[in-house]
This record gives sequence, C-alpha cells and structure tokens, in this order.
Amino acid sequence: MKRRLWSKGIANIAPIPLWGGSAPSFVLLLIAFGFLMLSAFQPAALSGVRSGTADLFAPVLAMVSKPVQQGADFVRDVTGLAELQAENAHLQQENVRLREWYQAALLLEAENKSLRDLLNVKIEPQHSYITGRIIADSGNTYVKSLLVDTGRQNGVQKGQAVISGDGLIGRVVEAGNKASRVLLVTDINSRVPILVEHSSQHAILAGTNGVLPVLQHMQQDSDIQDGARIVTSGHGGLFPQGLPIGLVIDEGGTKYVKLYADVNKMVHVRIINKSTDPNLRSGS
Repeated sequence: MKRRLWSKGIANIAPIPLWGGSAPSFVLLLIAFGFLMLSAFQPAALSGVRSGTADLFAPVLAMVSKPVQQGADFVRDVTGLAELQAENAHLQQENVRLREWYQAALLLEAENKSLRDLLNVKIEPQHSYITGRIIADSGNTYVKSLLVDTGRQNGVQKGQAVISGDGLIGRVVEAGNKASRVLLVTDINSRVPILVEHSSQHAILAGTNGVLPVLQHMQQDSDIQDGARIVTSGHGGLFPQGLPIGLVIDEGGTKYVKLYADVNKMVHVRIINKSTDPNLRSGS
C-alpha cells in the first residue's frame, strides 16, 4: 500500500508520466536522455543539430520578437520626443532671454549715444550742469514745454538754461522736488537775448509756437545776413553767454532762426547750474 502511494506521488510530480503513461512520453524521455549523454561526452556531435535547429526556428523567433522590438522602438521614440520637447522649451526660454538682452543693449546704446551727444556743446568752466531725461512733453499747440526727471533735490532751480547736444532748447520755469518743467525757446512766451556770432549785432529771439522762432528788437543799423550763426548774448544773466542756438533764415524780410536742437529727437538734456550770476554780484 505504501509503495503504491509513493509511486503515485512520484508520477504526479514528474513532468512526464513514468508509469501508466503513454508510450510517446517514454520515447521522448529516452531521446532527451540520449541527447544529454551525447552532448556531455561528444559536444561537437550536436553542433550541426543546434545550427539546423537555430536556422529552422530563426524566422519564428524573428516574428515573435518583432512586436517586442517595435514596442521598444516606440518607447525609445517617445522618450526621445519628450527630451526634444524639453530641450525645445529650454531653447525657447533662452531665446526670450536673449531677445530681452538684445533690446536692453539697444536701449543702452541709444542712451549712451544720447549722453555722448550732450557733450557736443561746450559750456564755460565755471558752470556745472545736471543731466536729465525727458519724460513727457506738453503736447499742446499753445504751450511748448518738456518735463524732465530732475528737480530741486538734484540742484535744479527755476530760471536755469537747458541745452541739448546741439544747442539751447529753453529754460526751467518750474522746479519740483523730483521733476522740472522746461519752457522751450519756440514757446510764444519765450524771450532770449541773442548775439550774431563774431559781430556786435544784438536782438531778442522770440518764440512763435511754431518750428521757427523770430528775431525781434534788432538794431536799426543791423544787417543780419541769411545763414548767420546765433548764440546767446548773456544779457540779463539768465542764459550763459555763447550757447549755440541756430542759423538765421530770411523769409520776406522777417528774420527767423532755424534751431540746431531738434526736440523730437532728444532723450537727455543738460540743465546748466551757474555758480554765480555776474549781473547779481554785490557792488555791481
């Protein structure tokens, strides 16, 4: 009884039935055992069989492995696409930063040029100046003025002359703590004592609210030629002497002045800070 039970247990756990099984199973077992012994004692004898078996099953293995390979390729492509997308996003961010730097460089270049242009007009050594940026204009047909970003805390005072890199543009009429208003020489309320350069001919430059201010109160014997250069005379002590203004244009006997300074192209201005006023000295 015990032997029968033991035999059934062996038969149940064995991969191929040993007792009571079919004949093909026993034959296959003998063949496998034979191949095992042959490969153990003469390995070279089965090399041809292995090669033939590999050749026989190679197409089948290729067909079976093809979906796996396609899946691996798909996963690799998806991973590469994600990497490309991340790299593209990084490059786009870099491009945005580079454009910002480029715009900043252009602004700095324009500002640097504007500041260099301010140095074209030479002022007397005893006068210092305050550089200001134009932040607004009046935009009014009847008022010609500018607003600059410097005020009393920077040393700006009412009445100071204001120049650009090309010549006189006006004077300070209002000085706040942080900003000041400049009345342009083209304003109808502007009056500037002028001198025809290299001569003794004096006049008053009066604004017309137009592009060209006009010369008034000329001397009776004056003969101001067309194209003559006009500078400030310094009379009255409001404007320093010798600041360039423009060139005379004669239109039908009326003397206009084409200004050197173009307000529409200005970014920075210089406010002249006079240390002393020669007309207000004590004992004068």
